Amino acid sequence: MLSLYRPGTGPWHRMPAGRKTLLLLALVLGVSLLPATWLSCAVAAALVLLCYASPGAGWAQLGRQIWSLRLLVLMSFLGQAIFLGLETATIGTVRITAAIVLAALLALTTPVTALWEVFERALSPLRVIGRDPSRAALLLVVAFGAVPTLIRLAQQVREAQRARGAGRSIRAFAVPYLVLALKHADELGDALTARGVR
Repeated sequence: MLSLYRPGTGPWHRMPAGRKTLLLLALVLGVSLLPATWLSCAVAAALVLLCYASPGAGWAQLGRQIWSLRLLVLMSFLGQAIFLGLETATIGTVRITAAIVLAALLALTTPVTALWEVFERALSPLRVIGRDPSRAALLLVVAFGAVPTLIRLAQQVREAQRARGAGRSIRAFAVPYLVLALKHADELGDALTARGVR
């Protein structure tokens, strides 16, 4: 499983995982609930820039996060532009992108084991209904790791397409991408089963 985590010594890395999770969750919710105005758009963008300006994160990392989301950003913008107009599409896309990159900051600055512990503590009430919080936390951690893995696989397929001169054919991309994604899922399932997770 590929992790987004990047070791560092900045304030985000030093902050306890539980407190950091709550803070970033509050920021994501705040950005998501802002009214659809240009001022809200500017506030969301400024908040993201401020959070990534901290040592250990950096604007270069922010640029990489946004670049990896380029297709999602484009699809979000086009979908909203068609039905809601350019102004609403721009504001909405900025807010969505801001929420995603703020959430990514948690994974970038928190080791997988610390995330697992936080999720396990947060999900401990599941014991009341007979569910194992450890397994639920593992599911969330695996989901966190799956996103960068799938992005990496998509980049590998695109590079292979360019090397073969296949152009931008959807079929030439989709078939090998699905094969690689299913192979990764199979390997991940085998690894979890080998560790006694069923």
